[in-house]
Amino acid sequence: MKTLAILSGKGGAGKTTLAVHLAVAAEQAGHSTAVIDLDPQASAFSWKSTRVADKETPVVISAHSARLLEILDTARDEGVDLTIIDTAPHAETPALAAARAASLVLIPCRPAIFDLRSIKTTIDITRLAQVPSMVVLNAVPARGKRTAEARRAIATYNVPCAPFELGNRVAFVSAVTSGQTAQETDPRGKASQEVLSLYTHITKHIGVLSNGKE
Repeated sequence: MKTLAILSGKGGAGKTTLAVHLAVAAEQAGHSTAVIDLDPQASAFSWKSTRVADKETPVVISAHSARLLEILDTARDEGVDLTIIDTAPHAETPALAAARAASLVLIPCRPAIFDLRSIKTTIDITRLAQVPSMVVLNAVPARGKRTAEARRAIATYNVPCAPFELGNRVAFVSAVTSGQTAQETDPRGKASQEVLSLYTHITKHIGVLSNGKE
């Protein structure tokens, strides 16, 4: 079983949006997937509760970080291929626990100065946990120099940045609001293609194959 932890010390970075979109992408690719929601606001768990009755997957579990290892052990015993940990901002102890349990930490970041500055603390947590990390640019504008400038800024932290980003698209917001994801509401849309490209890159990076085997 592989585990992704999604960490950001700043609120509004898009952790939950990234978590649920990657989870649905994994399910569509044939992986048994579980989302573990460690955020007291339980945004991922609330998203799951709004899904229509026939959308039984992915499983979403709301939990305290103290139970994280127990839940991961249960998921492994149940044959889950991929677990995705959604964490709370401004919570370094749970973030460190999630990082230590992860195969890879994803750090969502908007291409704005305050967001770019805030990722240093998260990167420090991943280094303390001795786990690989990857920055994912989120809510990227369609035009302008901000994306290129953000990538140059991220490079100064000596941490990889995913070559695919998620755009600043209404499709992401509207899909999550209705308990779905962009690839479910508009499979041929740009948002769906962005998620698929990012998911494919991440799974190659952590070693999850298309047949659901490690």
